[in-house]
Amino acid sequence: MLRRFLPAVLCATLLSGCGAGASPSPGAGTTTSGTPEAAAATSAAPSVQVTPVTAALTVTDPAGKQITLTEKPERIVCLTGICDDMLVELGLTPAGTTTPKLLARPDYLGAAAGQVPVIPGSFGGEDVAKIAEQRPDLVIGLAGVHDQLRTAVEKFAPLWVVEVKDYEHSVGYLRALARLTDRGAQQAEAERRFRTKLAEGAATAKARGLDGTTVLAMYGGSSVGVNTTDDVLGDFMSEFFAYPWPSKGGGFETAQAYSVEEILAKAPDVIFIQSFTFGPDAKTVTETLRDNPVWKRVPAVANGRAFEVQPELWASGRGTRAFGIILDEALAKVSG
Repeated sequence: MLRRFLPAVLCATLLSGCGAGASPSPGAGTTTSGTPEAAAATSAAPSVQVTPVTAALTVTDPAGKQITLTEKPERIVCLTGICDDMLVELGLTPAGTTTPKLLARPDYLGAAAGQVPVIPGSFGGEDVAKIAEQRPDLVIGLAGVHDQLRTAVEKFAPLWVVEVKDYEHSVGYLRALARLTDRGAQQAEAERRFRTKLAEGAATAKARGLDGTTVLAMYGGSSVGVNTTDDVLGDFMSEFFAYPWPSKGGGFETAQAYSVEEILAKAPDVIFIQSFTFGPDAKTVTETLRDNPVWKRVPAVANGRAFEVQPELWASGRGTRAFGIILDEALAKVSG
C-alpha cells in the first residue's frame, strides 16, 4: 500500500533578509514550445490585465489573517518555500534559507543563492537563535507547522504563517507581501507573467489534446503517496490534464494512500515522481519500485514516461514562479 509521506517535512526552510538585487530570471516567464500548435494556442490565449497593488503596513491574507507591521520589512526570514518564491518574484533576496537547492536553481537566484545563509534544524523545529541572528523584520512560515515557534520568534520579529490550498492563494500571498514591501510594479509583472502562462498552458493542452492524457504526480521517501486533487499540486495538474486522483478521505495517513494496483487500474500515461532521499544509500521511488511486477505494468512505467522531478521545486515552491516552471516541465514531458 502506498502511504502518504509528509512533503512538508522535506521542505527546507528559507531564511534571509530581503534586499533588492534578485531580478526575475529571463527564462522564468518563457513558454516551452515553438510548434505551430503552441503558437496557435498562444495567440488564442486571452489578454491578461493585472493591477499593481499599493503599499500598506496592514494586509489581510488569503486565509483571512490580518498582518500589521510598524514599517516596511527589509529583511525577511523564510521558513517555507513559497516565501522564497515570493521574494524572488518581487526582486528581493531572502536573508537565509532552509531550501538552498530551490534558490540555487538558475530560474531563481542561481549562483547568488550561495550568499544566502542556511538555517539549521528540522522543518518546524528550526534553530530560533540562528533565525534571530539574521535580524529579520518579518519571519514567514507554514501554518500548522511553524505556529509552535511563534512565542520564541515573536520575541524579535513578527511571524506570518501562510497556507496555500490552490494557486490563487499563491497569487494572493504574493499580492499581500508586495503591499508590505511596496513592490507593486514587480508584483504586477510577476502576476501577469504567471496568469499569461496559465492561459497559454490551458490553450496548449487543449489544442494538443493533452487535457485527455492521464497524469499522476506522486512522492516518496520512507513511504510513498499520491498528490490527490485535494492537494495543491494535484489540483493544479487537474487544470491541464486528466487527473483522476481524488482524496480517499479519512485522516492524514489515508487521504493520499493509493496501492500500486489502484494506480495501475487508472493507467496513468505520464507520472511525475518527487523522491525525497537522505544519505548516499537512499533510493529514489523509481529504484524502490523498479522490480515490482505491478508497477512495471503501469503504462507510464512500461513506456518510459515515469519521470523523477526535483522535489524542492515540485513539493516546496508553491509560489507563482514554481507553479509556472512546473507547468512548463509538465507540458514538455506530456507532449513528448
